[in-house]
Amino acid sequence: MQEYHQFYINGEWVDPVTPQTLEVINPATEQPFATISMGSAADVEKAVAAASAAFETFSQTTVAERVELLGAILAEYTKRYDEIAAAISTEMGAPIWLSKAAQAATGQAHFATTLEILKNFEWEERKGKYLLRREPVGVCGLITPWNWPINQISCKVAPALAAGCTMVLKPSEVAPVNGIILAEVLHAAGVPAGVFNLVNGDGPSVGEAMSSHPGIHMMSFTGSTRAGVLVAKAAADTVKRVAQELGGKSANIVLEDADLTAAVSGGVNQVFTNSGQSCNAPTRMLVPAAKHDEALAIAKATAENVKPGDPFAEGTTIGPVVSEVQWNKIQGLIQKGIDEGAELVCGGTGRPDGLNAGYYVKPTIFGNVNNDMTIAREEIFGPVLSILPYQNEEEAIQIANDTPYGLSGYVQSGDVDHALAVAARIRSGNVHVNGSGADFNAPFGGYKQSGNGREWGELGFEEFLETKAVFIPAA
Repeated sequence: MQEYHQFYINGEWVDPVTPQTLEVINPATEQPFATISMGSAADVEKAVAAASAAFETFSQTTVAERVELLGAILAEYTKRYDEIAAAISTEMGAPIWLSKAAQAATGQAHFATTLEILKNFEWEERKGKYLLRREPVGVCGLITPWNWPINQISCKVAPALAAGCTMVLKPSEVAPVNGIILAEVLHAAGVPAGVFNLVNGDGPSVGEAMSSHPGIHMMSFTGSTRAGVLVAKAAADTVKRVAQELGGKSANIVLEDADLTAAVSGGVNQVFTNSGQSCNAPTRMLVPAAKHDEALAIAKATAENVKPGDPFAEGTTIGPVVSEVQWNKIQGLIQKGIDEGAELVCGGTGRPDGLNAGYYVKPTIFGNVNNDMTIAREEIFGPVLSILPYQNEEEAIQIANDTPYGLSGYVQSGDVDHALAVAARIRSGNVHVNGSGADFNAPFGGYKQSGNGREWGELGFEEFLETKAVFIPAA
């Protein structure tokens, strides 16, 4: 059993004010593999005090000094890369190939991207009679989820450091070990005491204390829309900036002129990657009604090649979902889809054959779904795909936008210009055309209840900056 019973505050590993521990569960075995301490408002108070004191000096460091610091962090991260990947696979269930190729890689990529932005960023600009300056926002509270843990930590920590901010991080208590390793990486790289602080805990005890704390000037939150609302409400009394990356129910519009086999199989694989635990997963596939049955056959054949299993076993395609709570929620929503009359193409309730322990979910596809069904409205966050038929392109766009969310969209077409015309009408912060992937320089974030603000790239960096106008007297 691994023990992580201290918090990283003011450059040191310190005991919690009030001892309280939590077991961290390996979702592949349902057994605890580690324990962490759970923090309180008193621990947040200590971390904010350290961050506030450090801000006075760190905010005045030069760009060259912060460039050197991010370079040192990248070097230390590389040394711990395999350890980070293994921790993620153990604590949240991603197959080790995915943890190495994507999960751990995204953390590294965010630091590398931010480093290049920092080297070339314009901090000061003369505009007529005034000087426009960019300055660090201050002490930042960062709350991150378990599904892409080091990705979400790094896309906040890297720009905050580059901007000259100090911070308090609360990683998910469900998958905390990768964040603890990153704290060790930052310490080894020479991040000054108090600049980065880590307090483990849950939302009611630590997250609320951070969100409401008058010494924190900005909250950056990634998680469910429900929890994001609580963060925003707690932050309102102190009028701090709140940036949120929340839920999604992204539509994948397969247009009449698309390569149906490529579009459907690619969409299925995207949903099932990471066991469906991605906020931007294309979980609503919209296909022409005349091609609906053919699309179901392609989707089913694709799903048959998906192999759930031990995250560390060779050949595993998807691992378990993260927890018993998530497993039960997903099972309930699959049953809801059956009860509401959707066509169960493959999968269903229960564990996959041969897996009698672990939070494994059958890769599940529903057909003949309409957009009023629960499985088309709610974010399931598991390997569950809903396929919806549409009569014409206008209806497809209407269905795609008929959601409280607006994180991502997907458009498949044999004509890129056609796809771009449809993409322009999708109300979401990102749209992917014909299987195009993400770009770490591009902004990531959503419309509507998928959040506000942006992460990644230059726009994500600017979230951690204040804008100041300095008026210059006439010569």
